[in-house]
Amino acid sequence: MPPVAAKRRTKEASTMSEVIADESTRKIVRPTTVELVTTAVRQRILSGDLAPGEPLRQEALAEELGVSRVPIREAITRLTAEGLLTNVPHKGAYVSELSIDEVKETFDIRLRLEPWIFSEAIPRISEAEMGKAERLVKEMDKADSGVWGQLNWRLHETLYLPAQRDITLQMLRVLHDRCDRYFRFQAVQVPIREQSHDEHMALVQACRKRDAKLGAKLLEQHVKTAAQQIMSVVDAVVTR
Repeated sequence: MPPVAAKRRTKEASTMSEVIADESTRKIVRPTTVELVTTAVRQRILSGDLAPGEPLRQEALAEELGVSRVPIREAITRLTAEGLLTNVPHKGAYVSELSIDEVKETFDIRLRLEPWIFSEAIPRISEAEMGKAERLVKEMDKADSGVWGQLNWRLHETLYLPAQRDITLQMLRVLHDRCDRYFRFQAVQVPIREQSHDEHMALVQACRKRDAKLGAKLLEQHVKTAAQQIMSVVDAVVTR
């Protein structure tokens, strides 16, 4: 096995052996094999390791991850539902192509859900949660483009969790995952990072003021700005 592939496999094996801690309950939740495989494949797509249009080779992937093809097939089903994979009859699964229309629709949905859930969360958010949000903003300042999108979701999730709207949060998680593959194009630009930092800190300050109306207004503008930036960058990529 080539050194790069061996290193990647070692890293994924390490990831698959980790357990997930639920911070709200401090319970340890052990992911299933399907969940771990889904996470590993998702990260390959979001990082660009699996390029748009590239076929997903089930047998080779199962061997690399050290699992049977059963969890690979289930992972494909889940990732197809998330829009990260496309199943072509009689040919198999392929990484979904980048799409301006997908970006626009994804952000249109986010614009309808996120200001509302944030306004619901602000009266209930704790000092500990606001402190965690600020730490995530600072962590994003130093993050490379491969993990910036993941940290962005963790930040937004932290701000929305107090609303206790589990169904909405699950929907937003899928939407943010769909956006994540585009964030790597956005996150490499320093001016965009600086602007994002300021906007995220403004959201935290709205929480500290307990101003739900201001928070919803700031978040709406934040999502609109991110949509415009990403659509501009992706348009340049797909029209090369």
